[in-house]
Amino acid sequence: MVHPLPEGPALLDPRTAPVPAYGSGALCDVLPAAVAGMAIPGVPDTGLRLAAADRVCVFLVDGLGWELILRHPAEAPYLTSLLPSSLGGTGRPLTAGFPATTATSLASVGTGLPPGRHGLAGYTALNPDTGDLMNQLRWQPWTEPRAWQPYPTVFQLAEAAGIATCQVSSPHFVNTPLTKVALSGGTFHGRLTGEERMDLAADRLAAGDRSLVYTYYSELDAMGHRHGVDSDAWRGQLMMVDRLAQRLAEQLPPRAALYVTADHGMIDIPFDPESRIDFDEDWELRAGVAVLGGEGRARHVYAVPGAAGDVLAVWSEVLGEQMWVASRDEALDAGWFGPRPDERVLGRIGDVVATARDDIAIVANRTESGESQMIGLHGSMMPVEQLVPLLEVRS
Repeated sequence: MVHPLPEGPALLDPRTAPVPAYGSGALCDVLPAAVAGMAIPGVPDTGLRLAAADRVCVFLVDGLGWELILRHPAEAPYLTSLLPSSLGGTGRPLTAGFPATTATSLASVGTGLPPGRHGLAGYTALNPDTGDLMNQLRWQPWTEPRAWQPYPTVFQLAEAAGIATCQVSSPHFVNTPLTKVALSGGTFHGRLTGEERMDLAADRLAAGDRSLVYTYYSELDAMGHRHGVDSDAWRGQLMMVDRLAQRLAEQLPPRAALYVTADHGMIDIPFDPESRIDFDEDWELRAGVAVLGGEGRARHVYAVPGAAGDVLAVWSEVLGEQMWVASRDEALDAGWFGPRPDERVLGRIGDVVATARDDIAIVANRTESGESQMIGLHGSMMPVEQLVPLLEVRS
């Protein structure tokens, strides 16, 4: 495919990308703010302020974007009642972090650190020690978890401080490496259904004078990927999430706070060549690229030695009116991955980083066949993907 030289609007400046509000209103700030009143040693500082509670529960719904709630008040009446525009609602939007994807966000939630610190900086990222492209959600190929993410989780710090701490989730996640590096600490309770998880979360919340409980629901995200966020299947799952949140809220013990949040939002991308640019068939975008990482709306591009400048120039020329395209140094300087990234993380970030502003995705139909067939996508810094709710219920 030959692309014409860009005409019309100037190329997007990476410094103008809407960087997540690390340290004051991002996912990494939720747990540190929620447990600040418990005086737990080692918990990261944050500028986010939440009222103290003796018992804290975080209910994370995979794929529950802030803008998606706003669009569907009929399907989510209870969640809508917690929004700031509702009588008594105090909810607010947070930024997920970059990229807005599950592995990155769960690590941000659990550690209280931005991606540049915990190091899970994408759906897939290069392991600079091996040259392998690592899928950080599925943890393939195998990498020693604690070497990849060495920081303690807030749950581990809470447990060490004598807080009754647990996670309530699908049994499938009990021994996954992502759970170990992002969410471990206290006890894990596996339950198959959402209703069972809500009931057990409420029970465990009441079990201690001071308690920290995390629970998770993934099915909304799955429906969005498979059918899109405009589908009846997705709306049905949103209705289920609404009922689950209300079920848990109505069982809160005294002196408790429930926070409903999410790891990212989602956007449906049309299946046409202009909206889904196939990297596998585009010789210009492939030129000088050794490995393609990330996902369709947030790409890490790893160049062959000596070609990083040329790759940046081509990707900027081809995509720069629709995506923010930055060198690694430009992305780091702009704060995309948070302040003060760890040295060990730098090689995991692409020589070129590209994130979508417009409704497009860089897919790879041959080498990423499953991901490329998904209707709903996420990853970028646009509000529909980046903004997630922080909805609060207190007893």
